[in-house]
Amino acid sequence: MVKTHIAKTLNNALEILNSGTYRIVAGGTDMLIQNRSHTGLPIAYKDDVIYINLIDELDYIKEDSKNIYIGATTRLETILRSEKAPNILKDIIHEMAGPGIRHTATLAGNIGNASPAGDSLVALYVLGASIKCQSIDNTRTVKIMDFIQGVRKIDLKSNEMITEIIIAKQDFTRVIFKKVAPRLSDAISKLSFVGAIKIIDNIVEDFRIALGAVSITVVRNEEIENKYRGMPLQEFKDNIDSVISDYEPIIKPIDDQRSNKEYRKHVALNLIKDFIIKS
Repeated sequence: MVKTHIAKTLNNALEILNSGTYRIVAGGTDMLIQNRSHTGLPIAYKDDVIYINLIDELDYIKEDSKNIYIGATTRLETILRSEKAPNILKDIIHEMAGPGIRHTATLAGNIGNASPAGDSLVALYVLGASIKCQSIDNTRTVKIMDFIQGVRKIDLKSNEMITEIIIAKQDFTRVIFKKVAPRLSDAISKLSFVGAIKIIDNIVEDFRIALGAVSITVVRNEEIENKYRGMPLQEFKDNIDSVISDYEPIIKPIDDQRSNKEYRKHVALNLIKDFIIKS
């Protein structure tokens, strides 16, 4: 028989997680889809469940001089309306879901679901976000690129939970988000793209690209980015074919019901090219 717990404090949740193996549910918008019944019967979870959506101490957006801190039970709608949240993240949240989902779903849940098509993830990769993981006796912080290890595979121990997302404050000249989907909102992306660039005195001081739904995780490659940092802007644009050649081998989409791999790869490379041309 499936056990269900409703935690009302962080310490209570950590004690429960330390006593067994549980699926952690905050908004549950992804979990409900994964466990839905096509017969019209109530949701039948296969694993023991702990609900954390009532933990008010994890419902916050804070900042200091260097970072923005988002608690694990903070709803997407709260982030969307916050003056502290990065604009690129708010732009994505506005497109990724309708009001009903935004008032229920959480950023931590989107991370924990670890879908390569998760729209918020491309922004978090570009922003270099870190994930705070906590257990009853330990707290650690992991870069999102290390935390997400594959399709629905994350670096989270059975007695841990995500408690916070940490985003370093950034100052880019240009940041854009592109979502390719049947409709802009409330639809799973065929692919998604975030590009960020910082130009000072016509020098590319920073350059970052993240692509979703083109591999088993979001694609971001710091080695490629470092190759073009410090380059004069015009030289960077003149090397556009080199940039495309660098990204081509690491974009490895699949065929599925939403799109085919040839289309995804072609569009992904075109988005990179267009971003560079317009920078």
